[in-house]
Amino acid sequence: MATSETPAATRPFPTTGPLPAGLVLRHLRPPGDYAPMNAVANAIREAEGETFYTTDEQFAKFYENLSRCDPATDVAIAEIGGQVVGYGRAAWHEELDGTRIYEVIPFVDPKVAGQDVFVAMVDAIEARARAIAAGDPSGPKELETFGGDLAPERDALLQAAGYQPVRFFYSMVRPSVDDLPGAPLPEGLEIREVQPEHMPIIWAADQEAFRDHWGYTPSTDADYQLFLTDPVMTDTSLWRIAWEGDEVAGQVRSYISDEENARHARLRGYTEHISVRRPWRRRGLARALIAASFPLLRARGMTEAALGVDTENTSGALRVYESCGFRPVSRSATYRKPLA
Repeated sequence: MATSETPAATRPFPTTGPLPAGLVLRHLRPPGDYAPMNAVANAIREAEGETFYTTDEQFAKFYENLSRCDPATDVAIAEIGGQVVGYGRAAWHEELDGTRIYEVIPFVDPKVAGQDVFVAMVDAIEARARAIAAGDPSGPKELETFGGDLAPERDALLQAAGYQPVRFFYSMVRPSVDDLPGAPLPEGLEIREVQPEHMPIIWAADQEAFRDHWGYTPSTDADYQLFLTDPVMTDTSLWRIAWEGDEVAGQVRSYISDEENARHARLRGYTEHISVRRPWRRRGLARALIAASFPLLRARGMTEAALGVDTENTSGALRVYESCGFRPVSRSATYRKPLA
């Protein structure tokens, strides 16, 4: 019988009711769980037709640098017959207006587990999120999860649980990395190659640029460490950083996932992590930096580019990306419901 001295990793994950036959929910056992968890995440993406892919190393780095989530108590592993078929985590963040958001993040492989397992995972993670919220100060609080057009059955289950979509995002692809004409760098700015001492300045500029975007939450030290160490996204030779004097005006931090490209037999580079600080907006800087990124991707053998965007971005990002030749290929959504 479990006692208060029993290590969390050996105890069942708390649930609100009976589980489907054969399902076991337990706590995380790092680092051994990371590879099977990542296999679940990639299997879900494949089943939904989403081609984004994470390596085991990248996945482990993410979980080693979790923000506002205690892996010992807030991560659940779903097993059937000793096989990991899903996982989930509860986390939280506070938006600038003081609203506390409690994240319910479930992943269940639809090839090996039914919808009842997904519902059980959502219920367990939501209960954990509510327990976290109960110990927090009073104020506006909401539960948050994610969905999208690629998995309508998942969205139906979320809506049945009381969640509603509040924001939509596109994944966009440009079918070539040919030069983009008519995209000069604004006068007075220059692109410099990244040096190690630039990293905190680049990070701070990006965080400042996103402060007025929907859902922004101030970063943590763990977020910064992931920015420094992610094994796929930290090839700074692909980054285009625009400077004016000693200030970063804007940036595009492109990356290439060789494993993802091999898995899907394509040559795609991501022109992502795009931000422009307010004093330099409306001058064509984002477009210029995206244009400057294409030759770098082409030199690495890439034949297409991709990015993601908030469809209601108030700085006009969607319009800019469309003008650069990107077109939507899928739509995802953020779902929320009040935490009563």
